[in-house]
Amino acid sequence: MKTEFLKAMDFRHACKVFDDTKKINDEDINFILECGRKSPSSFGMEAWKFVVITNEELKAKIRPVCWDQVQVTSCSHLVIVLARIESVKPESGEVEKRFARREMPQDKLDFYMDIYAKHLEKTLSSDENIYHWTSKQSYIALANMMTGAASIGIDSCPIEGFDKDAVEKILELDTTKYQLSCVLPFGYRLNEQSTQQRLPFDEVVEFIK
Repeated sequence: MKTEFLKAMDFRHACKVFDDTKKINDEDINFILECGRKSPSSFGMEAWKFVVITNEELKAKIRPVCWDQVQVTSCSHLVIVLARIESVKPESGEVEKRFARREMPQDKLDFYMDIYAKHLEKTLSSDENIYHWTSKQSYIALANMMTGAASIGIDSCPIEGFDKDAVEKILELDTTKYQLSCVLPFGYRLNEQSTQQRLPFDEVVEFIK
């Protein structure tokens, strides 16, 4: 298992050009999305949403506001990773629903709601602060989707080079509810993978005994 996981990590790279003649089948893209859905999140809020785009005209509209990166249109599936805003606010009712899935007595539910609100008081004080928190959470799901894809021979390329407002406008997002976190194309590489460059293990890992 360890060897297979590291093989996936070695296979994964930021694919710059996808083969637009190859399409990911439904079973495989659903597996990738399930890797995202099952990801851990702070307080179990699952503060993300994945919008999957295969419409070529829509991809073509998005590409110019993503620094004209060819991955946006050459990929098989373009996944727009959104960060939730409204649903993580205690007053939305969604936070209580998330906690209530554990089937706890009301006094315990009230306790968790109080802890949540107090611990995240500054975070929840504005939509901008909420976005920074939920967008950070979404990267856990994003990483799991990329590794899951790599494990079945599918390439990806996380894209942060975009005009956030422009993409949100094209997608007609209600930004009080969702905001753009990352653009994530999936597909099959057209060119050979470049050599992976990483810092030495001892330079990034420190053991304290």
